[in-house]
Parts: sequence; structure tokens; C-alpha cells
Amino acid sequence: MSLLESLRGGLIVSVQAWEGSALDDPYVIAAMARAAQESGAVAVRIAGTEHLRAVRARVELPIIGLIKRRYPGFEPYITPTLEEVSAVAAAGADLVAFDATPRARPDALGLNRLIEAIHAAELIALADCATTADALCARDLGADAVATTLCGYTAQTKDHPLPALDLVRAFAELNSFAICEGGVRSPGEVRKALDAGADAVVVGSAITNVDWLVREFAGSAKRIS
Repeated sequence: MSLLESLRGGLIVSVQAWEGSALDDPYVIAAMARAAQESGAVAVRIAGTEHLRAVRARVELPIIGLIKRRYPGFEPYITPTLEEVSAVAAAGADLVAFDATPRARPDALGLNRLIEAIHAAELIALADCATTADALCARDLGADAVATTLCGYTAQTKDHPLPALDLVRAFAELNSFAICEGGVRSPGEVRKALDAGADAVVVGSAITNVDWLVREFAGSAKRIS
């Protein structure tokens, strides 16, 4: 069975933390990733080299790796250049997630060069997309899988309802491994995404973002004086 086939029909848990959060610690991230493995996840999505190495030491599941790095004057920040691809590969990831939108990149290289570099490292190229056009382009350039990750986070898709089930349905027609990511907050929405044609579903904040969860619950528990 191929690695992608091992993910089919399953839950991928995105284990990430807000910058500055008490959770933003390799030991904590690795512990949550291990808990995800023990509770039925088929893979985990991890950002940053320190976190990737810590998770790799504790988890046998496939790891989707990425680096979030902002470059002044450029919008893409998910593994935007070859430098980040190399770092993710060296940190133990099995798949490399990258911004697959047509927005200008800091190293001025085409998307094909990123995909070629990922494949040269013998890893799976996962295109984080905002539109069907992004996914189609990434697929044609050799990306192994496409995800709805960036829908709602670009100027073109701002305010798009999430999870983007319409995009999932379109991706399912591309004959590429399609992943639903973004705005999935309940088991019922996981089921809806799979029924819409997703090959796998990523859930992040609703499971692992304790900061966001506590703020949501605390906001409903404010005392009335």
C-alpha cells in the first residue's frame, strides 16, 4: 500500500500552536501528536523544524511537514522557497506541504521547481490550494496531492464559507488525492467532507488549539456582575 493510500478515508490531525503560546514547545507538540496517533489519526501535520524532529522521535505515523516563514513583500508563507523544502525534508517529514497559489514567491522560482525538489528528496508533494485552478495547475506540474488549505485566506477567496465542500467536490474530479483542510470543527463535518469526495480530512484547531478552544468557551462563561 502506498503512503497516500494509507491515508484514504482517514483523519489527519494538524498539531500546531500559535506563536508565543505555552503550547509552542516541541515536547508539547510531540505529546499531542503521539496522542493523535494513539487515538486513530492516520497522519499528523506539523510546522517548524524543531517540532518536526520532536514529533518524528515519538510518532510512527506519516508526517506532513511545512515551515511557515514570511518574507517582506510576498504573500506565500507555507514552505515558500527551496530553502524551506530542504529544511522540512531534513527534519523527517514524509510529505511536504507548500503554497500552491500563483502568487509571487520570494525566490522567484516556479512551482515546478518546488515540486521537483520535493520529489528529488523522495517525498510526497502536497499542494495547499485556494482554488480549483490552483489544484489543477499543481496536479499538472506533478503534485501528488491537493488540499483546500488556503481557501478563504487569499484575496480571491476571502469570506468563502468553510469547510470548502464545493472545492472538495471540484478537487475530487481532478483524479488527484484530495484533502479537505480548513474550518472542519466537528465529527459531522469530517463525514460531510468525505461524502463530498475528500480522500482524507485535516482537523486542527478544533482538536489541538487549546488557546482558541479556551477563548471560545471562556467567552461564553463571562460572569455577569
